[in-house]
Amino acid sequence: MSGRISKEFIDELLVRVDIVDLIDSHVPLKKTGANYVARCPFHVEKSPSFSVNRNKQFFHCFGCGASGNAISFLMDFSHLDFVEAVEDLAAFAGISVRREQAAYVADASKKEDLNSLYQVLEQVAAFYVEQLRVTPKAIEYLKSRQVKGAIARDFLLGYAPDKWSCLSERFDQKLLIEAGLLVVKDDGQVYDRFRSRVVFPIRDKRSRIVGFGGRVLDDSLPKYLNSPETPVFHKGKEVYGLYELLAKNSKPQRILIVEGYMDVIALAQYGIHYAVAALGTATSQAHLDLLFRFSSELVFCFDGDRAGREAAWRVMESAFSSLKEGRSCRIMILPPQHDPDSLVREEGVDGFVNRMRSAQALSDYFFDYVASGLNLSEVEGRSQLISKAKPYLERLPEGTYREMMFSRLQDLSGMASLNSADNKLAPPQVSSYQSRQQEFNRLSSARVAIALLLQHPALAENVEQKDIDWTGLEFRGIELFKSVLGVILDKQSVNTAVLIEHYRDTPEEKLVTALALLDAYTPEDKIEKVFSDALDSLLKQARIASITRLEAKARCHGLDAQEQAALVNMLAIK
Repeated sequence: MSGRISKEFIDELLVRVDIVDLIDSHVPLKKTGANYVARCPFHVEKSPSFSVNRNKQFFHCFGCGASGNAISFLMDFSHLDFVEAVEDLAAFAGISVRREQAAYVADASKKEDLNSLYQVLEQVAAFYVEQLRVTPKAIEYLKSRQVKGAIARDFLLGYAPDKWSCLSERFDQKLLIEAGLLVVKDDGQVYDRFRSRVVFPIRDKRSRIVGFGGRVLDDSLPKYLNSPETPVFHKGKEVYGLYELLAKNSKPQRILIVEGYMDVIALAQYGIHYAVAALGTATSQAHLDLLFRFSSELVFCFDGDRAGREAAWRVMESAFSSLKEGRSCRIMILPPQHDPDSLVREEGVDGFVNRMRSAQALSDYFFDYVASGLNLSEVEGRSQLISKAKPYLERLPEGTYREMMFSRLQDLSGMASLNSADNKLAPPQVSSYQSRQQEFNRLSSARVAIALLLQHPALAENVEQKDIDWTGLEFRGIELFKSVLGVILDKQSVNTAVLIEHYRDTPEEKLVTALALLDAYTPEDKIEKVFSDALDSLLKQARIASITRLEAKARCHGLDAQEQAALVNMLAIK
């Protein structure tokens, strides 16, 4: 949240907006019982599994697992970052975003500076486009690569003249330096970064130009040159071609990640408009998280040489922290001496697409790679396989995909169990209605108490009425219970959506979301009693455990005055 937008405003906004009205304006909902349902907008399905709960101000898809509050929905549905989603939600509610005053002044000044950078980048891009039109050798180069005029227009291709001070003679030098378009020498002299190159403007998902890539027209080095890191351009967070891809299809079935600008251009020539390229850096987890916002399937395309295989492994290492249910990655290794351009020319679009569709699943590629050179018929080989594979699998997010990967490792190694149970307060898994009801009946008192408190924040008054002395009390989940209780008591306006928002990007987020989603199967007039009984059970367990611990310590080492008083107080409670 970065302090730019008032936290109190976000709470007020989530209380003010009805998530049913918001989602219904994007995805038509149908009332079924206490909930509203629709076909999920985040994956393809035949029957509705997307549910919106007005009381909780929460949505959840039982098919793909997508869930969250109104802000989360806008982030996922409209591909927005957090601030953009809050601004859109405020617009939906018809109110202005309220920002923290001190931060707002600084932020407004910073925003004005960034707007100046965006403006000069836009102007330079237009200048490069004009230069391309009057430079025959650049036009001939693009013709030799069979780049059509429509593609050059869509991607804003341009040409940087072979001059040292072309830009500084036309635009503000300070802005050019800050935008990375001028290089400053040690003696203070400046010159144009891009010279005698075909230029590829890099646009973010909001269509703003943030940087450039340039390619020489001959075989001189460096062949490719990219803008440096600037206040608006971060190579590890942007990919080339994403804006153009989304302009053609905002929800592509898959995204193909290739190695260079010309690969993206060449494939677009053949109607393959879903390719993007990393910007001179290895594909990072930030890249993957960005692309997974738009498609659930990523296909990585690499040359068949040693460098390509090494790049594939690096991608696999990055992907492990991003993979979970509903997401898939494939590794497409090209035949020797081919790049995407040459391969699509030789095999045709259908052949290229078929090769892409049959590309090896990342899971298969991973196990082939780690098992390479190992003799799995021997104990030593299987032991090596486990030691190589397990550290990667442990980085996978909790869920079905992780369990299946461990199961695959168990099959290959012959070990009976590899994925040890997590002793923490793990999120309950959601299945069918009947099994969920049975599961709730078996839940620990801690889960029941926290789930009900999240779903019915007014229950915090019941806790206050009990006037609990928390000193020395310990039970599994007590820290989370106290944390949720504290958030409710601290906030002026609170509902489940506000609580979910409070735990965004925290270690507790996944657990809080799962417990907020949990169905209590309890009539409204019985909720207070179920909660009170669960809390009383927790407190009783905690007191018994504390009494046992203190009595044991008294026998062995004695108690200090504070511990003696605590023991007397707990023994006095019936």
